[in-house]
Amino acid sequence: MRKQVIAIAAVALLGWSVQSLAADLEADMDTISDNYSKVLKTDNKADFIAGLAKMKAAAEDAKKSKPPKLDSKPDNSPEIQDFHKGLDNLISHIDKASELANADKMADAKKEAEGLKAIRNENHKKFK
Repeated sequence: MRKQVIAIAAVALLGWSVQSLAADLEADMDTISDNYSKVLKTDNKADFIAGLAKMKAAAEDAKKSKPPKLDSKPDNSPEIQDFHKGLDNLISHIDKASELANADKMADAKKEAEGLKAIRNENHKKFK
């Protein structure tokens, strides 16, 4: 019996620690928003790429959370999968903008970054 209690406690603590490692979804979204503004305003390639990297890290971390609207949904539900698909789409476009910037195609990179707003708007309608 004691081993079972210890095992249950260990699993509970592990689950809690994994959840605590993920930044709060709202903080991740704020990070994406703040850096999006910075990326669009800068003409400095290094700042542009750094901002995109922060956005990507926040989007990847956001996949560890659920929007409040989907809290009651299981992790494998179609709604959660759609939420992850939206974040994956955002990450894909961030990567493309970063690749363009690294190839010294800043005008194209900015144009790609401007398209991130449409992805945000589409997903906010669904999940916010």
